[in-house]
Amino acid sequence: MFKPGWGAFTLFAVLCVQAQQIDWDRVNSSTVLDLLSKQQTEQELYGSNIIQIGNQNNAELSLNAKTNIAIQQLGDYNTLYFINSFTDKETKTAVTAQGNNNIIDITGSNTVSDGMKINVKGDNQTIFMRNY
Repeated sequence: MFKPGWGAFTLFAVLCVQAQQIDWDRVNSSTVLDLLSKQQTEQELYGSNIIQIGNQNNAELSLNAKTNIAIQQLGDYNTLYFINSFTDKETKTAVTAQGNNNIIDITGSNTVSDGMKINVKGDNQTIFMRNY
């Protein structure tokens, strides 16, 4: 939101990632190398590792440039919201959701949450985490 009198603006990058659509019947020794190199290139660009296996998985990330996050969503209809763009501190986090219809909503990062690993196993679980 812009307010008159503000002298400085901050721009944050928002990264939305949808589950990849992979036709597993067409994965073979020739195509798997292409898939791995594409994942490696994306990981180098964003400093993050995102793996989603299942249908309708969603990860909405609003990260600062120093965030390194590893995400695994295994199952269907899992959603992750991760926002730490309001700080410039380095953050390393790992989030795994294994099951169906799980929601993980994380806002902020601090020294307590740095290096934290969150593992959710089961169906219909909701996690709200606020770090201020």
